[in-house]
Amino acid sequence: MPIKKFTQHLNERLQNEEDARACKAIEERACRVVPGNYFLTLISYFFNTLADSIANAKVVIPWIMQTLNAPVFLISFLVPIRESGAMLPQLFIGAYIRQKPIRKWVWVLGALLQALTMGGIALVAYTLEGMVAGYAIIALLLLFSLARGLSSVAAKDVLGKTIPKKRRGKLTGVSSSFAGLVVIVLGAYLLFVGEKPFSPENFAVLLCLAGLCWILAAIFYGNITEYPGETEGGGNAAAIAIKKISLLKTDKMFRLFVISRALFLSSVLSAPFFIILAQEYTNSNTYLLGFFILANGLSALLSAPFWGNFADLSSRKVMIVGAMITSVLGVILFCIDLLAPHWFANIWFMPILYFFLSIGYHGIRVGRKTYVVDMAEGNKRTDYVSVSNTLIGFILLLTGFVGSLNAIMSISSIILTLSIVGFIGVYLTYKLPEVQEEE
Repeated sequence: MPIKKFTQHLNERLQNEEDARACKAIEERACRVVPGNYFLTLISYFFNTLADSIANAKVVIPWIMQTLNAPVFLISFLVPIRESGAMLPQLFIGAYIRQKPIRKWVWVLGALLQALTMGGIALVAYTLEGMVAGYAIIALLLLFSLARGLSSVAAKDVLGKTIPKKRRGKLTGVSSSFAGLVVIVLGAYLLFVGEKPFSPENFAVLLCLAGLCWILAAIFYGNITEYPGETEGGGNAAAIAIKKISLLKTDKMFRLFVISRALFLSSVLSAPFFIILAQEYTNSNTYLLGFFILANGLSALLSAPFWGNFADLSSRKVMIVGAMITSVLGVILFCIDLLAPHWFANIWFMPILYFFLSIGYHGIRVGRKTYVVDMAEGNKRTDYVSVSNTLIGFILLLTGFVGSLNAIMSISSIILTLSIVGFIGVYLTYKLPEVQEEE
């Protein structure tokens, strides 16, 4: 079949010959369909990442709410709801998924629900305004984040069943790179329109495009060949959830990974403060938005393949290097604010720093995802993902108070504090064992 030959050819081009013949940590029958699964997973991840970038809760959704004159206090809930809502229920979601021998359909359901809720937000942007629009978007974003939770747990388990070790990191990196290329086009468009207002109707079209991307992602993902896996441990979700928390006590490696991951949240938490600091020194908000989106897209395009290949060799070292970049950058920014704050007046300066921050964040993200997939197999992998994501969800809710530090310290001092937290995470990650070593 032409499609089969195409997927085989693509797989061989993306992998070197030695890796193409290796099938570590998956069943023999799954090994035979790796080329097709690799292609389908790559395309679905591309559309999923692209949709996430278009419907960015740190930039795009807040701009929509500001355009609709929604209350500021509602805008402040966007990122915590989007991230925590996806993570907090994952212990219960993991218990549900554990009962399913075929788990790709859980991911497909999550993608379709994300598309549906994003279409709802687009409708709100087109028809409502003020407080009513704000509450409607918050409610839809909560449903959206729960759908993301379904896909998140299922994705890592299906990836571990269908794609061999030494190839999972590259897959994530390549898909992120392709998506970054398209995001660059979006950033360039915003620079082109300059200071022209981006209307609610424009945002509605943008969000509908994101919804279409999730539908396409679901279609490709649904065609993955997945063989039945373990269903051991299925039962009452609440009882299983409480039981699995004990992993933090009994599994030293997992406990250290969760602590390190929590400390690495400092990188994503510092990102909004980069944007706030930039806005304090320039009034070119529309151009600035374009530059930041362009910087984010370029960072994914240029760094994701490198991080993916590196993660297949050592996902632990990828986390360390990525966190070092973000943490050192925070120290540099603090020193510049202290000694040469006039540099921030240049509209291009902060987007350049943000570019390097995003490179480091992409490294941490690819590294931790690859690490948790490779450190276990079967239902244990599902347990690791669901427990760690639920705990990180709780921590994210607490980190919402970081912004209140601005009452007692400057923005650059907050960034410096987060950088110190990142350095602690680097130190702890050095103690983690390698999971990509040859067996």
